[in-house]
Amino acid sequence: MPQDTLPQFDFFSGHVGHLSPDQEDTLKTFKSNLTKANLYSPSVDLSKASHDEPTLLRFLRARGFNLVTAQKQFSEAETWRKEHDVDKLYATFDPVEFESAKRFYPRWTGRRDKQGLPLYVYRLASLGPIQKELDSVPAARRYQRIVALYELMVRFAFPLCSHLPHSTTTPISTTTTIIDLQDVSLGSMWSLRSHLQEASRLATANYPETLNTIAIVNSPSFFPTIWGWIKGWFDEGTRNKIHVLGKDPSAKLRELIHVKDFPKIYGGDLEWIFEDEPALDEETILAIKEMPKGPAIYEGGVVAELA
Repeated sequence: MPQDTLPQFDFFSGHVGHLSPDQEDTLKTFKSNLTKANLYSPSVDLSKASHDEPTLLRFLRARGFNLVTAQKQFSEAETWRKEHDVDKLYATFDPVEFESAKRFYPRWTGRRDKQGLPLYVYRLASLGPIQKELDSVPAARRYQRIVALYELMVRFAFPLCSHLPHSTTTPISTTTTIIDLQDVSLGSMWSLRSHLQEASRLATANYPETLNTIAIVNSPSFFPTIWGWIKGWFDEGTRNKIHVLGKDPSAKLRELIHVKDFPKIYGGDLEWIFEDEPALDEETILAIKEMPKGPAIYEGGVVAELA
């Protein structure tokens, strides 16, 4: 079973600026190995590197800084990106469908935790009334929707939150996520299992180490049964980030998130529910004015809407 207490450790361990000497050496060797394998192009003159260090470090952390297994996963993820033409898929994704697809997956609240990580919420009971709509979408297109929303996270939310003031100068490359199981029945969880499994497996393989802390709230009495189904979807590192909070999660959540930045329904002060658009704080509004519609990237302090 997941832990019921929130972690007490350096949230940025293994990230840029928080590397041990051995990890620094491993990152250098990783870059060199990937360059020789034509999987990575370093920065030259005014050109950017093909992948930034936060991305490379996500793959290294996912494999415990083991060079061989990290390169294998990185190579497989790059092959996957080419096979699915991810860059083109994201750049050309229909904005209306893109916004609609957000209803089925974890949503950014528009706020951040105390470390500056974007705070996402996933309320599974909200999927019940629209599950038929989800099931009507061809499997291949559902998969593409998941990919597009992960791209929004890594290409928009992470760079934006890195730009915004936070506790260190370390780039943001992970999230804090609240998963709300209130009013979820065993039957509804069973019917959603393939949908949830698809998203979790895609992330584990191709967007590793994007989850920092997962706080499960309002867990039903049958949660141990659910956990028995789903624990195999995650590697051990991810399982250790999942924490089941009690019926009143506010005290635990306040350890991670300022009370003004998490929703009232979980004991915070933020007027926000899962169906809402992101409730941007003042610093974010100053940076981007409003949340863009459809696929977008944030780079160099500028929002670029792609579609």
